[in-house]
Amino acid sequence: MDFGIRDFRRADFGTLWQIDQSCFPPGIAYSKAELRAYVWAPRVFTLVAEIIGADSRGIPILGFIVAHASPTKSAHIITIDVVSAGRRSGVGSALLAAAEERLRGANCDGVRLETAVDNLPAQKFYERHGYKVVKRITGYYSTGLDAFVLTKSL
Repeated sequence: MDFGIRDFRRADFGTLWQIDQSCFPPGIAYSKAELRAYVWAPRVFTLVAEIIGADSRGIPILGFIVAHASPTKSAHIITIDVVSAGRRSGVGSALLAAAEERLRGANCDGVRLETAVDNLPAQKFYERHGYKVVKRITGYYSTGLDAFVLTKSL
């Protein structure tokens, strides 16, 4: 599957929200207001993985990542979402690598993220990319589910 990584466009928002809804269960998926607040927050960027040569009849967006580059040189991956058809094809890895590169360019020296304690595929994905669990947050999600905090040095 040929895809490229590009910057978010305003017209992408509805599709990104739908992808987020399909990737995460209620209580973990973002509301439109939450996702909108993250995407347009200061020092945040969103990258989109798009099928090369896709036309408007298909689903050209395979996934996206939202990241925050703090002025304190730390960074936060807010979310990374990949549609089921794009999983295990390098989309998530490409999005994460592109975001980490941009964060390095913003002089960030470390990055953190959270993932649900029951999301074993995500935990394995992040560990393959050098992230380490540093703590557990009790009741992190609105469902009461705990989260792991993972970090990586850039």
